Amino acid sequence: MYGEPGHERVIAGRYRLLAPLGEGGMGTVWRARDEVLHREVAVKEVRAPAGLAGDDVRRMYARLEREAWAAARVANRNVVTVYDVASDEGRPWIVMELVRGLSLAEVLDAEGPMPPQRAAHIGAEVLAALRAAHEAGVLHRDVKPANVLISNDGRIVLTDFGIAMVEGSSALTMTGEVIGSPEFLAPERALGRTPGPESDLWSLGVLLYAAVEGFSPFRHDTPLSTLRAIVDEELPPPRRAGPLAPVIEGLLRKDPERRLPAERAEQELRTVAAGGAPRAGTVRTVPFPPTAAGRAEPSPTPPTPFPGGTAASGATAAAAGTPQDREGDRRSGRVLVAGVVALALAVGGLTYALLNKDGGGSGDRGAGASAPAGTKGPPQNTGSGKASPSPTPSESESEESSPPPQSVRVALEGSRTDYSGPCPPPSREAPRFTATITVGRLPAEVRYRWVTRDGSVLDGGWKTLSFPEGGGRSRQDAVSVTTREESGSFENEISVEVREPVRTSSESVPFSLSCETETPTGGASPSPSDTAGDPDDGSGSGGG
Repeated sequence: MYGEPGHERVIAGRYRLLAPLGEGGMGTVWRARDEVLHREVAVKEVRAPAGLAGDDVRRMYARLEREAWAAARVANRNVVTVYDVASDEGRPWIVMELVRGLSLAEVLDAEGPMPPQRAAHIGAEVLAALRAAHEAGVLHRDVKPANVLISNDGRIVLTDFGIAMVEGSSALTMTGEVIGSPEFLAPERALGRTPGPESDLWSLGVLLYAAVEGFSPFRHDTPLSTLRAIVDEELPPPRRAGPLAPVIEGLLRKDPERRLPAERAEQELRTVAAGGAPRAGTVRTVPFPPTAAGRAEPSPTPPTPFPGGTAASGATAAAAGTPQDREGDRRSGRVLVAGVVALALAVGGLTYALLNKDGGGSGDRGAGASAPAGTKGPPQNTGSGKASPSPTPSESESEESSPPPQSVRVALEGSRTDYSGPCPPPSREAPRFTATITVGRLPAEVRYRWVTRDGSVLDGGWKTLSFPEGGGRSRQDAVSVTTREESGSFENEISVEVREPVRTSSESVPFSLSCETETPTGGASPSPSDTAGDPDDGSGSGGG
């Protein structure tokens, strides 16, 4: 036996295996001693899946060696250091630093879900490791709690870089095994597409969800049903994530191009880890390729004037007619993104950018106003100092026995709503809309989405804002609208629709984009009304 004194196996004439540290589908990790440098190391014994043909096994081992050496180039304190790739009996043995501590999986098993602040700290350290690896051209491809080590000195280390997952061999699927952890796979990988850095970001989002909720969001009874859920099902709203919820939801967007960028995600995670809330001010642009539909004439319906109260009902009716149909499209998974893109392009070749923004200001007051569920305040709103003989006592008793019903208000404001100039418009001049969502009491989870006048959905559909106990009762979200078309005029309206905990919507705000092509030197002005103007750009004409 390897673990018996005097009977330890020596790999490559140098690494003496002492005791197993862990075992998985691809091999065993051993505690070993480097007989040359006289230090303890971790050695991963790699085994090919059962039933793999000889040529495929050799290709797999050769690729593992290349990827292990690539991982050795990643210099970051949050990345486990690869010392060597030894060969013994025709197989590669990966020699790494030995990290003494527990894995995140072991911590979660022992302690249960962790507070958002602690999960954010771990997530930020893991993301720092991923960013360093991606810059070196290395994908992890199996980010999960078991591969995150928490050392005895508090250091967070991501292990198994480029080793835990093997892609590109069709023979690997013939054994019936699912290589890796299905519940942490990104949708594009579940569909057999080529993974990229965004795939690791998705896995990090699942890891963070599992850390604060106690379970992964798409886990089902079988690997196949789990993969189907990853592709088809909507993300279950996180209930315990608090200020971490926007980051998790940003990382778990099914379209990899629309996921929260790594740099911004790390900034947000470090903010939450420090006790703050995700900051506002960063706009994410979602690119759509121009098509014939994008060059179509504007909708024949004339733009509605800025709403004065009646436009809200029209927007609500337009949105209310579409939820079931849109949910059915969402269940199809594989065509979800394409369907949303087609709808958005039919509006007029528009692209959208989403900004998560925390409404800061009046958190303490909001919490104080929402605190009482059974106070004596409400019965005193009856005008005189004396209580009413009949309704007041019964109302008071019912309010003391059950909390008041939840309420949600959405106020939508637009700025620079009418853009005219070269397209795409500069980010500082593009139409921008800010929704302020206010709940009646805490805690609360609000499910909402951005929709246009004809029911087209922005930014992938339903989103969630979390209002934790003790926080503010108001939060903000903002959207910027732009286009890649170089000419044409596009008009529409935008509103916010709320599904949970109550159904309501904001008023609609109209906007327009008029793309003006630059006139060649000496050419005529494109608009007769502008012939008297200066030839300068006049970027201050954006208005509002």
